[in-house]
Amino acid sequence: MKKSIKKISPIDIYRLLPRTDCKKCNEANCMAFATKLVNGELIIQDCSPLLTDDYEQAYMQLTTLLAPPVKQVMFGIGNHTAKIGGKYIQFRHELTYHNPTLIAIDVTDAVSNGELEKRIKRIERFSYNYIGKPLTLNAIAIRSTSQNPSTFASIVQKVSEMTEYPLILCSLNPAVIEAGLLHVKDKRPLIYAATKDNWKSMADLALKYQCPLVLFAPNDIPLLRSLARTMVEYGITDLALDPGTFADIGLCETINNFTMIRKAACKIGDELLGFPLVGMPITVWGSEEISKEVLQWKETIISSMLISRYADLLIMHSLEGWVLLPLLIWRFNIYTDPRKPVSVEPGVRTFGSPDKDSPVLLTTNYALTYFTVESDIKYANLNCYLIVVDTNGISVESAVAGRYLTAEKIAKELKESGIADSVNHRYLVLPGLAARLSGEVEEATGWNVIVGPKDSSGLPQFIKEKWPPK
Repeated sequence: MKKSIKKISPIDIYRLLPRTDCKKCNEANCMAFATKLVNGELIIQDCSPLLTDDYEQAYMQLTTLLAPPVKQVMFGIGNHTAKIGGKYIQFRHELTYHNPTLIAIDVTDAVSNGELEKRIKRIERFSYNYIGKPLTLNAIAIRSTSQNPSTFASIVQKVSEMTEYPLILCSLNPAVIEAGLLHVKDKRPLIYAATKDNWKSMADLALKYQCPLVLFAPNDIPLLRSLARTMVEYGITDLALDPGTFADIGLCETINNFTMIRKAACKIGDELLGFPLVGMPITVWGSEEISKEVLQWKETIISSMLISRYADLLIMHSLEGWVLLPLLIWRFNIYTDPRKPVSVEPGVRTFGSPDKDSPVLLTTNYALTYFTVESDIKYANLNCYLIVVDTNGISVESAVAGRYLTAEKIAKELKESGIADSVNHRYLVLPGLAARLSGEVEEATGWNVIVGPKDSSGLPQFIKEKWPPK
């Protein structure tokens, strides 16, 4: 049984560090580094002295000590290497989640070349910018519906030539899987799946081609654990677990199984259940529902539940935006650090082609606030400067109330940005929600303050009526 990372103190880590306080990690001293290492804010490799031969033994001890209860498994190669697992805790409030749930979209060996190429392109091009972060899909699952080795091999080869995305080869027939592996053995795909009936053949393939393997035991955690024990003893440690995904009757058991497995790994320390979890929302398409929209709704709902309870990889079918966008945003929000608001870098931003007489606006570095303001400015085609003040990622109204946005901070940002050299005037447009700071800001900066609208959507009309100042 492994020690959970939450039971490790910074002192445990500090004892194994060089303790030279060299600051190569950009921290004040080794104790500060140890504290951030325990909190998951830094990784061992951030301490460069540890990577030398002098500290090889300490490095190995730290690697073992900090190994997550849920093993990290990788598939794919190069820049498109996919990481699943690597979880330290069960609940998000305990520590930041690592390695966001991967979403893979399926293709089958029953489609035409034209349909295949069109679907691959849709998968690759699916992207949505959310508060400055691109949200994308992550992998392609190739399913064998024909169960014909040569047919499957042909599709696998074509997909591998069309995309660099990580691949998942899906079949319970070892002969079919091997036919596909022959064409992508250098791309290290994920093999799905080994069961109590085919485990020996699948294990041999995983060892032969050095690929990670998914174990499948629907609604049977003891069997899943037994399969994991067998595989570990067989020499395979890059494993993932699929306890089954049931779309209709059995959905409650599905969520319960995922939860119990993750609890066993993180709270009890069961190493045989300490592997990434694979969810299959795609199973809804085997239902008898007539309506495609109903199936899509079911797939979305089950996927959101599995992201929350604790799937590391989902295999889905639908490519509709209304199905995927809520999932990608939900995943993004869950996998942000709950201790730190999402923020952007402070400083001055330039929009359009501002000149010496263009307005100077101000906002905070809370990401949602900033990108909302940015969007409204761009939509209105405004030529202006935007001063972004560091408020520790807190929105305007809350930052004013909590004294994270003060006249002193604004004065400092104005000075450091050098904006005074870019304009001939000394007028600053303050957000309407920060109106009560206007007098203090004028005293601290020497600039004239104009109180702007409370919502940035009002900026176009405000600039039209109020600028230049009279």
